[in-house]
Amino acid sequence: MNKQILTLLVAQFLSAFADNAIIFTVIAMAMHSKDSPAWYIPALQESFFVAFVVLAPWVGGIADNHAKSKVLFVANVIKAAGAGLLLLTVEPLFAYGVVGAGAALYSPAKYGILPELSSHEMLVKANSWIEGSTIFAILLGTVAGAKLADYSIVLALWSTVALYVTSALITLALPAAIAKTTPPPSQLIEFGKQIGQFFTARRARFALLGAAIFWATAAALRVILVAWAPLVLLSKNVSEIAQLTLYLALGIIAGAAIVPRLIPLEHLRRVRLPGYLMAILIGVLSFMQSLLPAQIVLFVIGMMGGLFIVPVNAALQELGKNSIGSGSAVAMQNFFQNLAMVGSVGIYTLASSQAIEPAIAMRILGGLLLVMIFLVAVRLPKPKLEKPV
Repeated sequence: MNKQILTLLVAQFLSAFADNAIIFTVIAMAMHSKDSPAWYIPALQESFFVAFVVLAPWVGGIADNHAKSKVLFVANVIKAAGAGLLLLTVEPLFAYGVVGAGAALYSPAKYGILPELSSHEMLVKANSWIEGSTIFAILLGTVAGAKLADYSIVLALWSTVALYVTSALITLALPAAIAKTTPPPSQLIEFGKQIGQFFTARRARFALLGAAIFWATAAALRVILVAWAPLVLLSKNVSEIAQLTLYLALGIIAGAAIVPRLIPLEHLRRVRLPGYLMAILIGVLSFMQSLLPAQIVLFVIGMMGGLFIVPVNAALQELGKNSIGSGSAVAMQNFFQNLAMVGSVGIYTLASSQAIEPAIAMRILGGLLLVMIFLVAVRLPKPKLEKPV
């Protein structure tokens, strides 16, 4: 690991820690409010995802045509501003949407800078480090954010502001390389062309749709857990619910740690197997009635998720670097995956308003994931038949 990647890991850890602390802070705000309807917590997630969809045509170009270290700095400042709006008691749906706007700008620069800091041979490993760092931040941020929010929402929000600002300052130590490209006349038209270009290659199409399916599932599972845990496991507060996600996080760290040896970029087709297992285990989770078995299943779901998403991310970055730009490729990925998350969480929001049981929702989610991974992977070619973008 070189010093530049280490610097990125530290900055990413702090920003991701704050991202996950703030989501459980806004969930705590909703749970403490007696007037919040059942659909409000899923709607909070929607407000975050919508920014990724709306801004996708522009944030990739920004990342590719400006120093990515500076883009990371600005994105963290925007996130801090969103947390500040929550402190000023601005409507959480809007304020958390501002945090989402910062995250939408942050993501293409974070993943797009990796190919600039590492070689082809090290790209999957660098992604593994980034994912491991991110999930470790999720692990700690989830627990610390939830416990702090249960103690003091104001203190939790001030802490996230401090973390975003610190992460922003650290990113200034990253190299300020700028790709010499000419911005297109219309980012929307260019974005449409890039989508068409990526969808002509099976490998690129699979990377885009596979990532979208994974994150849509993860988003839906998180909001289902918020409803499922109090009913089945008798969880009493945000901290207890948040602790369940630790096992998902630990599993993803384990999967990310071992994936470079199991699924190199040349064998992307293998990711469908942990994807199938993840889908089956989500269905199994719905039948759990006690804490320990649920924790074990969540850990293995996370491990399968890590084995699935790390190679998919690495493949997309390399395909983007060699064609439309890694930042633009990640922005396109964010567009599809957040559009999918808006859809999955939106459907669950509607279902929760109709009083669907969380366990039933979980089984449906697992079944849909199994079918969708099969559909996007069925035509994925073997390595010797691969066609470049």
